[in-house]
Amino acid sequence: MSRFAEVVLPIPVPRPYTYEIPPELAYRVVPGARVVVPVQRRRVVGVVTAVAVAAPAVTAKAIVAAPDEEPALTGPLLELGRWISRYYGTPPGWALRALLPGALWSVQRPAGPAEGTDRVVALVATLPSLLERERAFKRSPKRRVAYEALEALGGSAPMRHLLERLGLSRAALDGLVRLGLARYADVARPRDPFAGLSSPPPPELTADQRRVVAGILATPPETPVLIQGVTGSGKTLVYLDVLRSVVASGAGAILLVPEIALTPQTVARVRGVFGDQVAVLHSALSDGERADAWRALRRGERRVAVGPRSAVFAPVQRLAAIVVDEEHESSYKQGSTPRYHARDVALVRARLEGARVILGSATPSLETLHLAAQGRVARFELPQRIGARPLPAVEVVDLRSAERVPEARGVPWTTALDEAVRGALGRGDQVILLLNRRGFATYLQCHACGDVRDCPHCAIALTVHQTPPALRCHYCGHEETIPTACRMCGKEIQRMRGLGTQQLEHFVALRFPAARIARMDLDTTSSKWAHHRVLERMAQGKLDILLGTQMIAKGLDFPNVTVVGVVDADTGLHLPDFRAGERTFQLVAQVAGRAGRGPKGGRVYVQTRAPDHHAIRAAAAHSVAQFAAVEVPLRAPPHPAYPPHVGLARFVASDPVAARAQESAEGVAAWLRRVNAERLQNALGVLGPAPCPIARLKGRWRWHVLVKATEPRAIGRVVRALGARARGVVVDRDPVTLL
Repeated sequence: MSRFAEVVLPIPVPRPYTYEIPPELAYRVVPGARVVVPVQRRRVVGVVTAVAVAAPAVTAKAIVAAPDEEPALTGPLLELGRWISRYYGTPPGWALRALLPGALWSVQRPAGPAEGTDRVVALVATLPSLLERERAFKRSPKRRVAYEALEALGGSAPMRHLLERLGLSRAALDGLVRLGLARYADVARPRDPFAGLSSPPPPELTADQRRVVAGILATPPETPVLIQGVTGSGKTLVYLDVLRSVVASGAGAILLVPEIALTPQTVARVRGVFGDQVAVLHSALSDGERADAWRALRRGERRVAVGPRSAVFAPVQRLAAIVVDEEHESSYKQGSTPRYHARDVALVRARLEGARVILGSATPSLETLHLAAQGRVARFELPQRIGARPLPAVEVVDLRSAERVPEARGVPWTTALDEAVRGALGRGDQVILLLNRRGFATYLQCHACGDVRDCPHCAIALTVHQTPPALRCHYCGHEETIPTACRMCGKEIQRMRGLGTQQLEHFVALRFPAARIARMDLDTTSSKWAHHRVLERMAQGKLDILLGTQMIAKGLDFPNVTVVGVVDADTGLHLPDFRAGERTFQLVAQVAGRAGRGPKGGRVYVQTRAPDHHAIRAAAAHSVAQFAAVEVPLRAPPHPAYPPHVGLARFVASDPVAARAQESAEGVAAWLRRVNAERLQNALGVLGPAPCPIARLKGRWRWHVLVKATEPRAIGRVVRALGARARGVVVDRDPVTLL
């Protein structure tokens, strides 16, 4: 009698397909297993979600292959995929696709990249007496050297080690094999670019840290924990100490870090505690490296997964803890379907697996602070830096009235910041300068007619770059040469407006010619591990000034940095986005925390045209409470309601034709209002449609509609309905930006 299975395919359809299970594959076709199935004229890899289902009304095709000896997805991970599909309104196949490395979806190689192997030489016979050795190696002393080297290494060793490190010859090893004294074998060797990385185990915990560790371990695992610690208070040491007890009990753990913070230094710190128990999952790794790390975790050979947002799906065995470091970071939100937030997914996965969640940040998100205020998250504070070092003094410099250096021209460079940098360099200290805008100038404008060079595909001005010289769009990547004359009026001289990191670097290099300077932004760190090499030079004291965008604001610990300058704190403060103030506060507070981490102390200079803005004032005071006290009421009635008081979903309609994008958005808004009135008792607030702040992106015009509700189920119903039926409309639940 035929048996059938439900298989979810990685395509945008809302339901599984039913396939017949061949008898010879029955033992492998179980929930969570990957299978190869025919779809029209091709074959694809899918995931089994149920077996022993009813026969379909039409003739079912048979499963072609089942490559997994053990299911690729455990029961809890399969349920997590279903939750992502329901919550974010994503087709189930796309939700499950996010749970596995991309290489495991290849129909040409369904087993994934072949595992790395090492050729090993192993002794198979012993010569215990000197007489036997004299007789065997009488005419070949090199073979004797090779034999005794293998013996000293425990009887086997990788061929590469014997040839490259010990200088043995291939002929001598071949000779041992011919004599029947040794044999060659290939053994699995996981590809691990971090192999051998380790730093000394962390020092003894402070009394404050021990208090927090004890409090976390005493908290029921089902209650999430927030560690709110000032910059430099040693939150990482607390994570590692808690995870040490988890791993010692034979369980596993996941440590999530923001993409930019996953450096060799970070991995070395974790490996200093857990050794080879650590597997790293990271987008910069090759398919083979990622697949090997995934397999090692799936088999239980490694028990601690470290990585950015996608590591929340790591197949850790007996998962007992998930740490989300810098939980406020927007990089935890996936920018393409499924648009999940790793922090929220971590909370759900932990609930499904009975694991504990630890959130950590010096500047927690308002959503997490709201949960803590409601008692749904247990909060522990680390109010002091290690060694009771004071937080750096912050001087807010008003760019409207402060004296500027005459030579600065378009660069907002005040004498206060200039003297501070010069003084630090004179003492042999290091400086960090933050400007959260790439390029040399923000845009190019004709002084005669006012024309600005725009991207032909996006409603955004092209940014001027000088290394290499080009006008470049930071959204779609469009690039063109810098024109010598205006396209509209023909005037030859055009003016560059605004400031970017390239221009700041150029100015600082002229201002401090003896200083060793490095710039960190997306333009200088596009190659693999490029930003890690810059940070290594900074750590070794080979740089005097490090300048860049937000990637230099977080997680860096350089004791010799005594001056931090925020060159223009207003770059993101006035964006048309309800999170603009929160992001500015977090960015300024985080970069301020890079100063004064050593015995010399430090000072921070925040240059702004809005010195009285509550985000700037709270960041200068290093006070999350001060910021939240002003910001949270601004997101509640009588002001327009926004998270954390309400749930939010965004529907973005896009089309190459502007009128069609508008028409599509109007259709979505009309449907939402009708459903809200007829079925949801007006539980939703519907805003729009309206053009997106960036109205055109990558050649497509964009309109959006916002939905707010205090009741999550109401948002969930419309998100699922539109996610299943709308074409050309992006459904984004809990968006982190409205641009």
